[in-house]
Amino acid sequence: MKLVFNILFLMAVVYYTYRFVQLLIKMNQTIIVPATDSEKNAVRIFPQKVVNSPTYSKQKWGIILYSFMLLFVIAMFIIGWDLNWSYQLLLLLPLVHSRNSFNLFAIVEAGLLCGNRYIAWKQIKSFQIIPIDQNHRYYGYTKEVNEGYEFIIKAKGHSCSVITTSNEMKDRLTSMIQEQGILLTK
Repeated sequence: MKLVFNILFLMAVVYYTYRFVQLLIKMNQTIIVPATDSEKNAVRIFPQKVVNSPTYSKQKWGIILYSFMLLFVIAMFIIGWDLNWSYQLLLLLPLVHSRNSFNLFAIVEAGLLCGNRYIAWKQIKSFQIIPIDQNHRYYGYTKEVNEGYEFIIKAKGHSCSVITTSNEMKDRLTSMIQEQGILLTK
């Protein structure tokens, strides 16, 4: 049983490391949106904060934090190799909930960079646009967000959420996503 947990654990660590390296590689691609400061100011992952540019210098704290989490999980695995740790899989919780380590949203040629994920166009199934009104969970954070929209992009096995604060950005994101043949759902 211990061997099964060790194999599952190693597979999960390899998967999260692969995703992290893939994100770092895709950050070097040409950024289509947000290309200007006005576009960057109209896109948010968190209601209170404008997204950071998808560059290593602007994302350095997220990169450091995620790297530290990966190294910590690997170190704990190595330390606990000889111990009878039946709770090794709990070490993966920081990686599972690490979406908040990056304040990143960008459209690149091959797909989307959203939080700590790179999502290829072919992985996206559909997207949904929800106006932020009084019954929305993001209502009340800032005036800009209260007048905005939430995009929920549904991919295979997970989803990505981004907030737009202007109609122009909503229209631009909608047209760019629909150009890829992705359907808008209600």
